Amino acid sequence: MSASSTTPWVRPTAVAGTFYPKHPDELQAMLGTFARQAAKPKPDENPPKALIVPHAGYIYSGPIAASAYARLTPLRGKIQRVVLIGPAHRLAFAGLAGSSAAAFASPLGAVEVDRQAYASLADLPFVRLLDQAHHLEHALEVHLPFLITALDHTAHPFKLVPLLAGDTTAQEVAAALRTLWGTEETLIVVSSDLSHYHVYEDAKLLDKQTSAAIENLALGEIQPEQACGCLPIQGLLQLAMEKGLRAHTVDLRNSGDTAGPRDRVVGYGAYVLAN
Repeated sequence: MSASSTTPWVRPTAVAGTFYPKHPDELQAMLGTFARQAAKPKPDENPPKALIVPHAGYIYSGPIAASAYARLTPLRGKIQRVVLIGPAHRLAFAGLAGSSAAAFASPLGAVEVDRQAYASLADLPFVRLLDQAHHLEHALEVHLPFLITALDHTAHPFKLVPLLAGDTTAQEVAAALRTLWGTEETLIVVSSDLSHYHVYEDAKLLDKQTSAAIENLALGEIQPEQACGCLPIQGLLQLAMEKGLRAHTVDLRNSGDTAGPRDRVVGYGAYVLAN
């Protein structure tokens, strides 16, 4: 994997103040509200190995994402590495893109990037460091405040492996995630919204079908029009089959349910994958 920079630097926030609050107190208050309102895990739920969570502005998708992140509390102090992968929206490129940044910033503090994890991907020719892809990208950044809060990063620091998916395949995604899978110290987070810009009832039907495909690990039934992060989702589901994980929907709504009109909605689903 070739680097685009050798000088240590911190990737700054790109969408703080637009997708989510820039002021730490306001951001923590919003996350606290989401957490209180989130669907809580059942007593017999196993802690997740992986999550699929949406990445829109918090007023739209934050409540749905919070339902997945509520499942991470038992993993505080256990998770040492979070592999965060999502679709690239700002730059076209082939393969998967990492970052040469030493850390990713957020209003709640910076999260160190796991350079050793990137080194383990060196034999995969479709993975490279491409900072331009991360420069203005929101799909990964919006999850940092959730992760920092849910895992109590201040008391229990973890490292980040940020990856953006460009023109790639589910098999390539699965190969990268397989290399990074680890054991109980590693959490996989896939960032994806669901359907885009359908009327409310059509979106509900389409997103329900997508959720059924995720729960059935039917990766071939998930297409780009159903989820912008379909390739990361497909790669994760392929590994879930290999590893014997089960997928469960914990929340499924759209922007018409949260903070938008119902004539052109975006769908959001929160899913946990566990043994």
